[in-house]
Amino acid sequence: MLDGSLAPGDHVAEAELAEVLGVSRTPVREAIGRLSAEGLLDQQPNRGARVAVWTTEQLAEIFELRLQLESYAARLAATNATEDAIVALDEMAERMAKIGLPGQGQDIAELHLLNRRFHDLLVAQAHRPALAAALATAIHAAVIRHNFEIYDDASMLRSLQHHREIVAALRARDPDWTEAVMRAHLCNARSTLLARNEPLIEPEDENR
Repeated sequence: MLDGSLAPGDHVAEAELAEVLGVSRTPVREAIGRLSAEGLLDQQPNRGARVAVWTTEQLAEIFELRLQLESYAARLAATNATEDAIVALDEMAERMAKIGLPGQGQDIAELHLLNRRFHDLLVAQAHRPALAAALATAIHAAVIRHNFEIYDDASMLRSLQHHREIVAALRARDPDWTEAVMRAHLCNARSTLLARNEPLIEPEDENR
């Protein structure tokens, strides 16, 4: 799904997947359960699973939660982050800056993975387990991946630079700066996604 092989709203057939992958239906069923728990699939009784679809209102709510929670986590990380963590974040930011540049060498798949690790590590440096748990339920990997796929060049370059500036703010141990850059980073992502988001599928007829 994250690679775009299945579009939002596509049905995920357990038997067909098992046949394609050459495995029994049990591991496929378990995988579908995990993906549903992460919000990537929508399972309904007697109707199977389909790739999750988000409305504009749902997407706005996801970003509002991130703006409140992740900006606060970044603020806390400014004073709580270890030096080793800051070095690791710096390395990821620089790697993302290289592979995320628009052009033939751009690698969205690796960028998505590095971005997720960057944000996970940053949140962990707040040293607030309850806050990290709340964010984990608010962040949807597919939504973040979709952002990278629809960024125009300017939005992508802003995003890449934000990661570098977050590291600079952490090194300065400046909570106000770190929080402000994180808010700008998330607002850039939100603006891009909501501006480009269109209804992906029509709601299914309940009588079908």
